Amino acid sequence: MRTYAGHSSAAASNALYRRNLAKGQTGLSVAFDLPTQTGYDPDHPLARGEVGKVGVPISHIGDMRALFDQIPLASMNTSMTINATAMWLLAMYQVAAQEQAEAAGEDPAAAVRALAGTTQNDIIKEYLSRGTYVFAPEPSLRLITDMIAYTVAEIPKWNPINICSYHLQEAGATPVQEIAYSMSTAIAVLDAVRDSGQVPQERFGEVVARISFFVNAGVRFVEEMCKMRAFVQLWDEVTRERYGVQDAKQRRFRYGVQVNSLGLTEAQPENNIQRIVLEMLAVTLSKDARARAVQLPAWNEALGLPRPWDQQWSLRMQQVLAFESDLLEYDDLFAGSTVVEAKVAELVEGARAEMARVAELGGAVPAVESGYMKSALVASHALRRARIEAGEDIVVGVNRFETTEPNPLTADLDTAIQTVDHDVEVKAAEAVRRWRDERDADPARRDRAQAAIARLQDDARSGTNLMAASIEAARAEVTTGEWAQALRDVFGEFRAPTGVSGSVSGGGPGSAELREVREQVRLTGEELGEKLRVLVAKPGLDGHSNGAEQVAVRARDAGFEVVYQGIRLTPEQIVAAAVAEDVHLVGISILSGSHMALVPEILEGLRAAGAGDVPVIVGGIIPDSDARALKALGVAEVFTPKDFGLTDIMGRFVQIIREARDLPVATPAPV
Repeated sequence: MRTYAGHSSAAASNALYRRNLAKGQTGLSVAFDLPTQTGYDPDHPLARGEVGKVGVPISHIGDMRALFDQIPLASMNTSMTINATAMWLLAMYQVAAQEQAEAAGEDPAAAVRALAGTTQNDIIKEYLSRGTYVFAPEPSLRLITDMIAYTVAEIPKWNPINICSYHLQEAGATPVQEIAYSMSTAIAVLDAVRDSGQVPQERFGEVVARISFFVNAGVRFVEEMCKMRAFVQLWDEVTRERYGVQDAKQRRFRYGVQVNSLGLTEAQPENNIQRIVLEMLAVTLSKDARARAVQLPAWNEALGLPRPWDQQWSLRMQQVLAFESDLLEYDDLFAGSTVVEAKVAELVEGARAEMARVAELGGAVPAVESGYMKSALVASHALRRARIEAGEDIVVGVNRFETTEPNPLTADLDTAIQTVDHDVEVKAAEAVRRWRDERDADPARRDRAQAAIARLQDDARSGTNLMAASIEAARAEVTTGEWAQALRDVFGEFRAPTGVSGSVSGGGPGSAELREVREQVRLTGEELGEKLRVLVAKPGLDGHSNGAEQVAVRARDAGFEVVYQGIRLTPEQIVAAAVAEDVHLVGISILSGSHMALVPEILEGLRAAGAGDVPVIVGGIIPDSDARALKALGVAEVFTPKDFGLTDIMGRFVQIIREARDLPVATPAPV
């Protein structure tokens, strides 16, 4: 029983963890901030506005010690949501555990072999949905392979990779796509480990036994439950037939769950509670396909960062199910159900067909590099959005049953969420600079750090397993940014396909509302003597690009010329693109909470470049007080998850452009 947690600093997160463990939580699920996930120190320019926002910053072994202070790692089960830099965080985790053992007079080697937990480490889904990749697919797969080989030999209770379909569903995946792309990723990883020769064939079953999955449970209860049974069936089939694993226990489909966040609504957020409970039941009712670990979002995550009380509420849901109900006392409730068996067979057949298509492209890595899987997810998400807007898919409180009584939970929106202290970033940046300065002021410590970095690069070039060099780098006080930069210098960097350039259509030609907006776009363009151009941009390290992609797709459908360059842009790059493309509107998408740091820089940059008359709109999870502040700074409009009607938003784009160009504006359409 976990809650996904971490924010502000290692010390603040440690206090939160110890408080949650005292309430009955049985494991830790660590959220890292975006600079840590993408390999930057807090004082790097790209870390601006992102430090401590969506997780805890871990810049070096000192932070890792503080994060787990008074928490005995040898007896803890820790899940770490980390991907591109997973090897580095595991190296620091191991060193921290060894130091704890030494301080207690215990055997550090035994402490390492006792470590239990999971590093997510699924880089494929980062290219498709989450966006916290650093290197290209091939070197990223090399890091994963090295980690798996190392942990099988040295940390046998550790799950070195968590094949993560969770974010695929968030990016729009259907159940068939979620199964197929996850299985294709697992096949790519297992093939790479097998072909590396680092694990003897007779021990390959141990590799399979240490592969776990992290899935998403949506609100379509029967379909989601059947999806899990289909996962179980296919995993058993693949591991037995493709890899020859005979031990049924090693072939067991072991998975944890984060229930759906895509379906959480800002409108009537109290409805999120029943959604979360239904989604939890979908992965617990069926004993033959039951989750090994469950973590639940909080009711208010569509509004902002949950408070400790909100997290406690989610934990209590699990405890009521486990200890008050009789749900866990019986054999599988669905065995022999013809309805369930038929649905499972349908999902398995569809997943096999999609896996075959990925295999024809050469496997998961080529399917990422070609943009095939990303385009498929963007298309699925666009169709989902269109169904909601058309009322075909009902979302209670959003497109049906919208009338509501006043909600006491959100009576004061500014106190309904947790806020991160504004000086967190400044303190973290000062701390990491002080760490490097103090280290380098001592010639012996400086030389050890430099030697560790040089060894890391040498091993990267030679093909040597990189875990040993990473562990030495952790002990040598190397920082997260230094470790990642050393490998960037060898492997280079990568920009994944955006998936929005294909023939995806979100609105459909038959939509009367979309046809009306297209006409507004055409007429405004004629009045201005040029086609309307919109820049959709994602500043900072926030890789949650689903919303930006859907805005880009719908804007193109509405007749705008769309400039979308993907994720991870600096304010300077966004300003340069707006000026170079001579756009009529700049749309900024931020879901990480860094809007108050980055948007003012973009506004100031546009003014300095002589483009201060170009209107800027902002979309994301933005508290009401911040929305008011952004508008006071000059932002033309702020859109949050409650503004689900993309075609209506496109109409508002036209109005904002007309206002900025002093053209007559019609009565605004409802948004």
